[in-house]
Amino acid sequence: MKNYLIISLKWGLLLAASAGNILLAQDTKEAEALFDLRFDEEERKLMKKGLDDNLEAYKALHNYNIDNSIPPAIQFNQMPVGFELNTEQAQIEWSLNKGVKIPENIEELAFYTVADLATLIKARKISSLQLTSIYLDRLKKYGDTLECVITLTEELAIKQAKKADSEISAGNYRGPLHGIPYGAKDLLAVKGYKTTWGAEPYKDQIIDRNAIVIQKLEEAGAVLVAKLTLGALAWGDVWYGGVTKNPWNLSQGSSGSSAGSASATSAGLVAFAIGTETLGSITSPSTRCGTSGLRPTFGRVSRTGGMNLSWSMDKIGPICRSAFDAALVFEAIRGSDGVDQAVKDAAFNYKPILSLSELKVGYLKDLFEAEYSDRSNDMASLEVLRSLGAELQPVSLPDDLPLNAFSIILSAEAAAAFDELTRSNRDSLMVRQIERAWPNVFRQSRLVPAVEYINANRVRYQLIQELHKRFSAYDVIATPTFGGNQLQFTNLTGHPVVVVPNGFNAEGGPTSISFLGNLFDEATILAVARLYQENTEFDKLHPSLFKP
Repeated sequence: MKNYLIISLKWGLLLAASAGNILLAQDTKEAEALFDLRFDEEERKLMKKGLDDNLEAYKALHNYNIDNSIPPAIQFNQMPVGFELNTEQAQIEWSLNKGVKIPENIEELAFYTVADLATLIKARKISSLQLTSIYLDRLKKYGDTLECVITLTEELAIKQAKKADSEISAGNYRGPLHGIPYGAKDLLAVKGYKTTWGAEPYKDQIIDRNAIVIQKLEEAGAVLVAKLTLGALAWGDVWYGGVTKNPWNLSQGSSGSSAGSASATSAGLVAFAIGTETLGSITSPSTRCGTSGLRPTFGRVSRTGGMNLSWSMDKIGPICRSAFDAALVFEAIRGSDGVDQAVKDAAFNYKPILSLSELKVGYLKDLFEAEYSDRSNDMASLEVLRSLGAELQPVSLPDDLPLNAFSIILSAEAAAAFDELTRSNRDSLMVRQIERAWPNVFRQSRLVPAVEYINANRVRYQLIQELHKRFSAYDVIATPTFGGNQLQFTNLTGHPVVVVPNGFNAEGGPTSISFLGNLFDEATILAVARLYQENTEFDKLHPSLFKP
């Protein structure tokens, strides 16, 4: 390891400091050890001129400003060979419960579902302004305790709430999100407010536009009450202002990187929140905080106006108190915008499921049979599925692919997204300066060869075909949330997942079960998760420290 670091440092310094044709055959020889290569002396001599020319090209790129919002011309294709996209959209009948009542303690509304709040607002039993005031008060009261709020958008929220009330009074009801207060992960741009990305180098950054997700929610009539914390540049729960807390256990972080979105939703500070996932950032905090999170199919929700980390893996989705709420929010935010070229306009034909006997249900048998903590909760969840009519069929993940190679994809894309931060040395301003944190990963990833990045994506192509072959025979597949390589594989292929609470661990913290779906079929897994929640109580439980 010591020799590796010495060679890495020397090669990095050569690339950074060379001012002309100074790369020598000996430099090349020492660099080969980093890339599992071996050339002879004659080959090194032949390479010299080309390496020097490449170095000049690197310098030209370094002198050219490439904003984080600019994507590469190479587009990731998650569609398996022969996959057909369903674009025939049917009318969705949400069938909201009309019997919802105002509680004696009105602050209890803070933990009502979006579905129930929508019923009350539509019936004008409560105004959007009243509800917004409840959430703003709770954000002010508990935001510092949880360290989950970066910016209160109070002025905007009051303006949007008043507009919603005026429209609803005039009979212009936009739908289930009209007048509903929510929070957004602070990597989504909101005009007139800071967008900090949770990181010290960007804490005063203002992006003069609304992210498309924010725009779509505004069009649905939702009310933005806060920009919520994220682990710096979308890793973990540590941001420049502290560590976002788990509402069930304040001595524990909320996990990340959608740390504030899950924490605030769980504690009843917002009705729902928007998060993002690249490699577990909706799944993990939703598990830790006991919320219901949807990671949609890659290419379902526009990322325009959001921070780019990995152009081929970033996904935006809702974090809610129920899977049904996640369906309501997803319907509002999905769809193309004419800018994010990865987004496809597929149908979302959501409808309730009465029995799992109607579906082909798989489960990742080997993962459930492994020894892991909280396995008993997962086995109980499988019994619930069987009681609801599921005939569980075993499914397995491929085990013959070079798993370690896949980490190259995310780290190389992230290093490209924040190349200027690394080269300017402003990465030293980041709070976390440890081996497994972005500053170090960005530096290491500057030495990833383009050939290896491309070859890793070639293996990824094989993974896409293989998972489609294994998954497409089923409507839904149950899995331990963190079982085996499931989380990494499905994030790489772009498959959707719904994660919902399924019990508590020995320390009293929430645990979760996950439902995997076929590409662009969020409707089925959301309906399955809703049926599961209608027959369990875990989504109806809330952290006692934050109850009214």
